[in-house]
Amino acid sequence: MTTPPPESNLSAPRSQRPGPERIGDAKATEPTQEPEQQPAPTPATPTVEPEVTPSEEAAAPAVMSHALWDELLRTWVSADGHVNYKGLKSAEAKLDKYLAQLAANVPASSASRTEAMVYWINAYNAFTVKLILDHWPVSSIRDIHGGNPWDVKWIELGGKKYSLNQIEHDILRKRYKDARIHFAVNCAARSCPPLYNRAFTAENLDAVLDQRTRAFINNPRYNRISPDKAELSRIFEWYREDFGDLVAYINRYSKVKLKPGTRISFVEYDWSLND
Repeated sequence: MTTPPPESNLSAPRSQRPGPERIGDAKATEPTQEPEQQPAPTPATPTVEPEVTPSEEAAAPAVMSHALWDELLRTWVSADGHVNYKGLKSAEAKLDKYLAQLAANVPASSASRTEAMVYWINAYNAFTVKLILDHWPVSSIRDIHGGNPWDVKWIELGGKKYSLNQIEHDILRKRYKDARIHFAVNCAARSCPPLYNRAFTAENLDAVLDQRTRAFINNPRYNRISPDKAELSRIFEWYREDFGDLVAYINRYSKVKLKPGTRISFVEYDWSLND
């Protein structure tokens, strides 16, 4: 998470080939001599071109690569999620190239659930970084667009404009209904789950979502958990409906298990920049 809940013809044509030559009747040169018989030419064997099947001609489009984003993250984001925005500013042309790739490769309806989730998580995080760079230097994401940059539609993907809130709430949360998404998307704030310093991919998605969720819940910087008392991130308050039984959800990932009826409170959110 990140933002507080919003208010409101398949075969190629064959070429035409000439038929075998016709041989005209030979004229006799002397009446007493029979005309010499010429052997009939052998008809040419037609070349059969292989037919192109639909699966060969219209191959499935390649899955979009997130290698550029991965390179940027490995270079400018630390293992604990601190972002070197000044360094990223010097590499902004590479980020812009990746954002252009995102704009040209919006997942089709035939894309797998995993590929689509990967696309939208990476898009959310990359465009959040771009937002900070566009307003750099800035001390908080809430210093942008009157304190609510999440509702501004400025992200162009596939000819359509989106806001960050639309990507998070209307696409990621609504379509996929996986609460671990809250620990994958990053809002550039210190209290937000740290920005993962690698790109999400179809190969690593499930394992990394589990790892990021477990790491966040067990980090005392964000959550202080004991069997009888839990002070949790406000993410668990803002999006409680996504987690179902909150005690059971925490116990699924926490090293310290909450007792039934544990007293739960929520800590203040720090919107300072995650640099």
